Amino acid sequence: MKKFLSILLVTLSFASFSQSALTAIEQGQPANVLYRNEATFGIFAHSRGFGLEYKRLVHVTGTRKRFMEIQLLNMRHPKEYKVRYDGAGGTKSFYYGKLNSLMMLRGGVGYQTTLYGRAERKSVEIRMTTSAGPNITFAKPVYLYVFKENLTAPIIEKYDPEQHTLNNIAGRAPMLYGLGNMRVYPGGYAKLGFSFEYADYSNEVKALEAGVVVDAFIVPVPTMANVRKEQVFVTLYLGFSFGKKWF
Repeated sequence: MKKFLSILLVTLSFASFSQSALTAIEQGQPANVLYRNEATFGIFAHSRGFGLEYKRLVHVTGTRKRFMEIQLLNMRHPKEYKVRYDGAGGTKSFYYGKLNSLMMLRGGVGYQTTLYGRAERKSVEIRMTTSAGPNITFAKPVYLYVFKENLTAPIIEKYDPEQHTLNNIAGRAPMLYGLGNMRVYPGGYAKLGFSFEYADYSNEVKALEAGVVVDAFIVPVPTMANVRKEQVFVTLYLGFSFGKKWF
């Protein structure tokens, strides 16, 4: 009988605690509980483009979370500049000298450590994040509309800085051109950032994050004509993420 009463007491206490926590969450108040699981989606801009991310986090201690992340982003060259062609067939723009369009796929693991917790619902929690993992970069060659001798209309060709100049380029070809000639460059990345979480409800996530990322590759990646190939990319980023927490 004593064992039964003990089990019943624990069950009722847990139910009462869960109900009070849920009531606090619904009212937008701190629930004073530790959510073990968290998942977020985010968008971010970096010093050479923009991207999307998904992150799955799990508490390992009261102030530390382990996470896995996936990021998809583009990477532009600082010397890119847009040129417009105004002529027969309308106005078309292109990036003169650009050899490849780069799309990076990062996937890594890391830790998020709370530096300053939230004392009240309207305060901000400050956290430091570190992560690292592989980076697979896809380089799609640039194709252009170009004028040829004895032809009245431009044709589509892969950009060749030896043959194509501002005098015979008539604009950028459709995006799908060059997919069959895409090259893959394997590498890795490391990231350090600081996030500021300010969600109104304790089971929600709203956060701003800023930091720096270093991407390095086994083989240098060609991006622009007459510019040295890049093997290391260093970028700054600023992002916004949102998501949910659960037990």
